Amino acid sequence: MTPEHIVKKFFEEVRSGKNPDYATELMAEQVSAHQVISEEELTVLRTPKDYADHVKEMVEVYGNFSLEIQEFMVQDNKVYVRWKQVGTHVEEVDGYQPTNLPVIEIASAVYRIEDEKIAEYWIQIDRAGIEKQLNRNKIN
Repeated sequence: MTPEHIVKKFFEEVRSGKNPDYATELMAEQVSAHQVISEEELTVLRTPKDYADHVKEMVEVYGNFSLEIQEFMVQDNKVYVRWKQVGTHVEEVDGYQPTNLPVIEIASAVYRIEDEKIAEYWIQIDRAGIEKQLNRNKIN
């Protein structure tokens, strides 16, 4: 499989929440996940099971969310993806009680493919924007 096909399949099956456990087919046993959280860089090691559990948690909190790829670029073994995810706040998250109001996530990541698996990625999520929506939803 090409890097493009691997990442497209990852978004279609795993990241979408449709089939999170398919991560075992598309991710290396240990994936370096480089994250930017409030302008601080953090690297965590994820396994396919960790990632599947993370997606399942998103489905619990935001229901069956929609996921739209807005930009997709491939260069050698790296794939850049920018997406918009829209869910409904149906369970408690970070101390915010469910409001049944929409929550939008805008994010982007670069995935590095090695041996036909996602081996590493760099992700940026507008976490401040998500928190602002949860706060706004809390007030209403």
